[in-house]
Amino acid sequence: MPPEPQTIDIIASIFSQAIKKTLEKGTKKTIKFSKTFQAIPRVSLQPEVGCFVQFSGDYNGLVVMNFSDEAAMEIYSSYMLTMGLPESDLAKDCTSNEVIDTMGEMTNQMMGRSMSMVESKFDLTSYCGQPKALSLNNAITLTPDMNYQDNRRVSFSIGTSRFQMELALEQTQFIPVK
Repeated sequence: MPPEPQTIDIIASIFSQAIKKTLEKGTKKTIKFSKTFQAIPRVSLQPEVGCFVQFSGDYNGLVVMNFSDEAAMEIYSSYMLTMGLPESDLAKDCTSNEVIDTMGEMTNQMMGRSMSMVESKFDLTSYCGQPKALSLNNAITLTPDMNYQDNRRVSFSIGTSRFQMELALEQTQFIPVK
């Protein structure tokens, strides 16, 4: 009998599904995520566009979204075109405020869906603040000051572009009551 999945892997799976659903709805593009989660020693904001947000409540953690410039531009342009913005009005550079703000807004929507899906499945609630979105030239390691267990990275794709979610979750175990 295979071992029970760790809570962080269950949460990473739920968050991955929420990210996929949110981005597919907002961009009208196919989003895929890896069948393999990576255990990583720490979470980091990576170049080119990074977003991060802490969440707290019945369970606590930190999510980092790292977008290559190609992925950020693909998500931004597809989202804005879906919203009815003319192509001539689209920003041309991933460092523009419009792209950074859109990635922050998309991360906010992804987190809202993630929190809702966890609450629906486990009857546990967490809340997050407004995600911070940045254009970066260098990596920045984030160190939450709680007792966090292993971290996870999940790779996603939109077309040929890739992006990642990194998740840090406090040391916790969800145990269903029978």
